Amino acid sequence: MNFSLDRRGMLKCLAAAASALATTPHAFASPAWPTKAVRIIVPFAPGGGADSSARVLADLLAPKLGQGVIVENKPGAGSAIGVMAAAQAKDGHTLLMASNSMVINPSLNPQLAYDPARDFDAIGMVSAQPLVLVVPASSPAKSIQDLIALAKSKHGLTAGNSGNGTLAHLASEIFAGQASVQVTPVAYKGESALLPEMISGLVDFGFLNLPSVAPHLKSGRLRALAVSSPQPVAELPGVHTLRSLNYPALEVQGWAALLAPKGTIPAEGLNQLEMLLAQALASDTVKARFETLNVSPFVMSRQATAKFLQDEAARYAAVIKARGIKAG
Repeated sequence: MNFSLDRRGMLKCLAAAASALATTPHAFASPAWPTKAVRIIVPFAPGGGADSSARVLADLLAPKLGQGVIVENKPGAGSAIGVMAAAQAKDGHTLLMASNSMVINPSLNPQLAYDPARDFDAIGMVSAQPLVLVVPASSPAKSIQDLIALAKSKHGLTAGNSGNGTLAHLASEIFAGQASVQVTPVAYKGESALLPEMISGLVDFGFLNLPSVAPHLKSGRLRALAVSSPQPVAELPGVHTLRSLNYPALEVQGWAALLAPKGTIPAEGLNQLEMLLAQALASDTVKARFETLNVSPFVMSRQATAKFLQDEAARYAAVIKARGIKAG
């Protein structure tokens, strides 16, 4: 899978990295930061996309930083537990591997004790992963137009998701609004619980992560109608993007971003991390390892990442308000 995001940001980061290395060859021989092991909090259980991305980066960053890089999983409350733990860390050596849920959750639960813009410094984006619009093999829908027609003929469809307020849930709500159809969201405790129900035809459709559905698409038990990435995905030949099908609002992707608790890491440390992250994401090693995870490197500068996160927060807040979505 290969879809490029923010090429200009990538080139700027790499140019800055090359310039810094050329002019200060010993810049990292005795760094002011870090002075001890660095911790990356992943607000999910081990094994997921954010966790795997964090571990790939930890292996590459440790020798460059001259300190150990430890990945610590803190799952729970739709990632809020790990995010709040990172926001409250004041040791100056804690990072957060954030995902979409970090910017979605505050709109679902205004009582959360963190604010993405207020409480974190952006370092850079890390990876992106598309959602796939899928239906059971038994469904008569062979295209998104067929799915809309089916929804109107049945006066509504069920849309499976991996939990209330998840990206999959919001994507189905955006679809309902864009297509002017009735959709009833059905939340499961993760995609592993949802998939058997969808394969059996108990759920009409869903927007699911590519790694989860890939084997079922290959076996023919599910059918892909479209993909949410900006460009077509090599693993899904013949499957069009939702943007190309005139549904640009459904260009929603899972992403991971590297952040630091606000004001805890000095500017030179943030700049160093930004540069090393860009170098790592441009390396053949990371590209190959990300390929096995069905994610793509997503390179952005610190400033562009901060703006992207603000835009994502505003985007999903508008969906949540318009569709009347409440915390589950």
